[in-house]
Amino acid sequence: MTTALAALGGFVVGAFTWNLAEYLLHRFAMHHLHGRGIMSREHLEHHVKAGWNFSPILLLSWLGVVVVGGLGLLPVAWLIAGPVVAVGVSLGWAAAYFFYEYQHAVAHLRAPSGRYSAWVRHHHFHHHFGHPMENHGVTTPLWDHVFGTWADPGVVKVPRRMALPWLVDEAGEVRPEYRDRYELVGPTSPSDRLDALDRARAFASRPPVVDADADVEAPVSA
Repeated sequence: MTTALAALGGFVVGAFTWNLAEYLLHRFAMHHLHGRGIMSREHLEHHVKAGWNFSPILLLSWLGVVVVGGLGLLPVAWLIAGPVVAVGVSLGWAAAYFFYEYQHAVAHLRAPSGRYSAWVRHHHFHHHFGHPMENHGVTTPLWDHVFGTWADPGVVKVPRRMALPWLVDEAGEVRPEYRDRYELVGPTSPSDRLDALDRARAFASRPPVVDADADVEAPVSA
């Protein structure tokens, strides 16, 4: 095997490894823990508002990725396949993590620009607004299919108070090009009661409420 092919093979293995970790962390470390621990708490707070802003927590995430890639995957791959493959594995792991973070951020902030980005948003916002215990993969549905958590999003019902900036027009309605996949529901303005209900339901891995009279369901079992 040439050096270039060895490095490429390692890169693919590293990216594939992150992709599995993306699913497992999202499903189990973020949702099944229901707010126990910083990773779960920060992620579920993200579900409360469904927006995206840069947070210093992202730096901790990157630190974790570097530690796992550099102190975990690198020496193991080095022992198994040598230094070239090992470096490729570490780079693939980090690159796939960056791709995930980028796709997640722009899904919340920008309109889709092609079929893949439209799929990412549709798949991901079914998870956000409809069924938080489904569609855990952000960049691919592979592991959702493998582990039985994939669902066809259908028409995603987005609470008006959580409408994504790219989804609505100047009148606050869904833009025509997205009406086959998204529908706005519920009141436009948040309230203290809705905020409390949204937070309780997010930490129970339940979808946000549609109206202020909705009840909070019991947490799903871990």
